[in-house]
Amino acid sequence: MSGGCYRPPDMAGPKHPSTRITFLGGLGEIGRNCAAIEVGGRILVLDVGLMFPGPEMPGVDLVLPQLSWLRERADLIDGVILTHGHEDHTGGLAYLLRELGDALPPRKGRSGHGRLPVYGSELTLAMASGRLEEAQVIDRAEMTPVGDGERRRVGPIECTFVPVTHSVPHGFAVAMHTPAGTVLHSGDFKLDPTPVDGRLTDMATLKALGDDGIALFLSDSTNADEPGATPSEMTVGDSMATLFREYAGKRIIAACFSSHLHRVQQIATAALDAGRTIAFLGRSMGRNVDLGRRMGILHLPADRVVDIEEVHRVDPGDLCIICTGSQGEPLSALALMAAHESRFVEVGPDDVVIISAHAIPGNEANVNRVINAFFRAGAEVVHPGVAPVHVSGHGCRDELRTVMEAVRPNALVPVHGEFRHLVSHARLGSEVGIRSAQVCEDGDAVVLTPGGVTVERAAAPSGYLFVHGMVGDVGEGVLRDRRALAEEGVVVVFVTVDAHTGEIVTGPEIVTRGWVYAPEAEDVLVEAEEAVRKSIGEAAAEGAVDYETLRRHARLALRDVIRERTRRRPIVIPVVLEV
Repeated sequence: MSGGCYRPPDMAGPKHPSTRITFLGGLGEIGRNCAAIEVGGRILVLDVGLMFPGPEMPGVDLVLPQLSWLRERADLIDGVILTHGHEDHTGGLAYLLRELGDALPPRKGRSGHGRLPVYGSELTLAMASGRLEEAQVIDRAEMTPVGDGERRRVGPIECTFVPVTHSVPHGFAVAMHTPAGTVLHSGDFKLDPTPVDGRLTDMATLKALGDDGIALFLSDSTNADEPGATPSEMTVGDSMATLFREYAGKRIIAACFSSHLHRVQQIATAALDAGRTIAFLGRSMGRNVDLGRRMGILHLPADRVVDIEEVHRVDPGDLCIICTGSQGEPLSALALMAAHESRFVEVGPDDVVIISAHAIPGNEANVNRVINAFFRAGAEVVHPGVAPVHVSGHGCRDELRTVMEAVRPNALVPVHGEFRHLVSHARLGSEVGIRSAQVCEDGDAVVLTPGGVTVERAAAPSGYLFVHGMVGDVGEGVLRDRRALAEEGVVVVFVTVDAHTGEIVTGPEIVTRGWVYAPEAEDVLVEAEEAVRKSIGEAAAEGAVDYETLRRHARLALRDVIRERTRRRPIVIPVVLEV
């Protein structure tokens, strides 16, 4: 169903109950996209994404929405819709399934633990399944592919899946038809007039939905403060062809997101047209390329592709390596090459490295580090700052305006973006004539009734869930200690005391990491040891010989000397042993 053939669904249930949308992530940030739509006491989850940690989050692997809100309502969840295959929309699903655990009730007619229905395009579900298999929770998901224009009822909500173009194939906007009105979520989108696969954003269906009436529009805001329109993805192919001609005779290494199969195709096409052989490097790149070839999304002649372990057999000037690591992620294929630690590729003056992606906010330092390392190795580096080798997958202001004018919603809540993007998008909505344009944040809830929308602030937990190893392994307290360790260091004092008298038997001995360099601060350490010895002695003289009291005296005495002599605040750890 496309091309304006949309039919409004017959709504079941009470005529005008309210619809409640609770935002668990993705508002005021890039990543963690997750919302819960409630109708009649039942819940539909829209996306479960992750966010990559910033430099202020030492030791953190991933950042998730607060899944506790969903865990407490596990028996009310009818399903999850994934709008497209990017990690910031799907990467948290494995953690959600693990959190829900046995709380998922068995589906009718089935025994054992429950399986959560997950809806999305075939490609999106295939990409998400890789994460679920790695986390060993694939048996807790009931993957249900949907096609362009298809309608599915999820609990009390009937959903229409509308094709949109983005930087990963087969993305959807989703219209959720509820008794209180239709809620339209744009998904991540742009209005690409010449998409690589010819799959356009279905404006006819979006307009038909608008003709029937959109009560609330939740719209992608990523480029809301960028004027004009986003260039077509096809323009990158033209740039790649030019670069392959310009650097004929040199080995070309091109990095992009492994999920951006259209970008992979365009790089590969430019390489093939230049007579080159192609190799792929990076685990996710290999997995997604295999997936894209099986699904007919990627078209690569088998005789022009070699395994990365065989690239030494190909003349470097006839080779193109397509790899992961465009964000400079540690241990990614590109980062290992930059550090001269790759098992397969040693980069040098005869190489050209193309970084076909913009740095996600927070990754700029990693990307710059990789670029500098390649320049030191003598390689040429081409990136979006010097050549048009990347275009965004998100629409700019003209495209946002076009879609809003087509769907003509009663109310707008901008989603997916930093706070400045949300504000800019809301202002644009007011210019278009939308009566109510509300800026919300994580944790807010929007209540939709036939009379309009109201916003409930801080209606749900909105803090970050930090992941280091296992879910919930890192709390705010742990993260605060890690920041202190990174910025101020740690000082440990060891002292052995008589368990009966409190007198010092051995020590104090001070060990420091990241506070001062011991050989250069001997006088400070001697003063600190003397202060600890004096404080413990005074406590023992007064009869205070219990473990906790002596430990507290040691910590406070050491802390005071440190602050007075160095004006620093390292973590102070006293270790008192009793004999």
